[in-house]
Amino acid sequence: MPQPGRKRPTLILAVCCMSVLLVSLDTTILNVALPSIQQDLRCSVSDLQWTLDAYTIVLASLLMPAGSTADRVGRRRVFLLGLVLFTGGSALCSLAPSLNWLIVFRMAQAVGGCMLTPVAMAILTNAFPGPRERARAIGVWGGVVGISMAAGPILGGVLAQTAGWRSVFWLNVPIGLAALLLAVLFVPESRAPRPRGVDPVGQLLVITVLGTLTYAIIEVPGHGWTSPVIVACLIAATGAAAVLVPYEMRHDEPLIEPRLFRSAPFSGATVMAVCAFAALGGFLFANSLYLQQVLGLGALDTGMRLLPMAVPSLLCPPLAGRIVGSRGPRIPLLLAGAGIAAGGLLAIPATRPDDRSDVLLYAAYALFGLGFGFVNAPITNTAVSGLPRARAGVAAAIAATSRQVGSALGIAVTGAVIADGVRPAAWWIITGCGLAVLALGILTTGPRAARTADRNVPSEHVLLPLDAESIRIDGGTPGPTVDKATQKHGTAL
Repeated sequence: MPQPGRKRPTLILAVCCMSVLLVSLDTTILNVALPSIQQDLRCSVSDLQWTLDAYTIVLASLLMPAGSTADRVGRRRVFLLGLVLFTGGSALCSLAPSLNWLIVFRMAQAVGGCMLTPVAMAILTNAFPGPRERARAIGVWGGVVGISMAAGPILGGVLAQTAGWRSVFWLNVPIGLAALLLAVLFVPESRAPRPRGVDPVGQLLVITVLGTLTYAIIEVPGHGWTSPVIVACLIAATGAAAVLVPYEMRHDEPLIEPRLFRSAPFSGATVMAVCAFAALGGFLFANSLYLQQVLGLGALDTGMRLLPMAVPSLLCPPLAGRIVGSRGPRIPLLLAGAGIAAGGLLAIPATRPDDRSDVLLYAAYALFGLGFGFVNAPITNTAVSGLPRARAGVAAAIAATSRQVGSALGIAVTGAVIADGVRPAAWWIITGCGLAVLALGILTTGPRAARTADRNVPSEHVLLPLDAESIRIDGGTPGPTVDKATQKHGTAL
């Protein structure tokens, strides 16, 4: 029998890809099934938002402590526990007797999911320490998100239309069990030499910001901006955010290290992840409702209509990983921002009630899918490369948290404007997210921005970002990867 301690990078990559497939497939499949859930459980648009955002809020809130816990107690151990919880939560979701129970079980899924994405990336980072190999592995890993976008809508449509919405959760069970078996056999244990301490106050502040802000955005169409509940939530979110930064600056081992955001590539990658996944969450949510409630399509037809978006999302991530590995992140980021913005912009005339255009809508889907396909590899690689390898779990957790925060806010904001009857505003929001990625891709990948990465040094042995040192900005020949301690002593790794 293979020993878990024996390093097999290809098999480890396969297991990590299966884990991200679980998390990402769950979202794309569920989006197509939302109208069926609404009809069966007799719930409103805001209720539908909570089936998605209850998951993403819990996931975003627990990703960073899950990453640091994995660095401390063992990444393989936490990864296995996450697979068990996510698979069990999926089975419970398929049995939910009401909307409230579905939301509860979705939160249970998220507790398992928070142990998968950042820990898988930490395992991957340790399995592929070289910058080029790591960038390409991340490209493959990001391509799995594209697979979920390609397969998710079709599988969700087939399952929802033939066996009911509950069946969309069944698919997670065999994938989860297979990933669990392979992880037991092939994934080695790893820990950080000096793991981080626990920061419960910082964790509570993060949960307060995310939970109260998302609740306010989702519920404002029904309550109004002057409602005491909404005002109280906004005050709580603002107050917690105002306290979080100075508290973390004073904490010896903070949950979020504010100093890291002095690096333009690192902070840019974080904000771009929020924008890109806000666009994705809003785009999928708005289109699922538009195709089924406005055009009257079935779940399967909805999935087929989304194929022009899914195919480039599947094909582009490996290419993006190769470009990052050879020329740096700027080109993929520019393609990503332009594609997302163009997709949102074309959707405005394509969905006009009096002048709908299928050609424009398909073009919008294709451009959005192309843009999203190019965004994952550069932002993931930059974020992971910006922290010490010993803190790979925390690095991946920050990147993953920014994605989930973006997804939660994208769904919340898009759902709020749709509930208010202002559907075109949803497409403008998505367009704005794409333009933000485009602008930040230009601002945070130039030579001046790369020099700020030197401030991103919380400890010795920091793996420098690809776009800062190991790969020249002008696309020249990659140099050797070095760490800060090596630079001091003049010895190549």
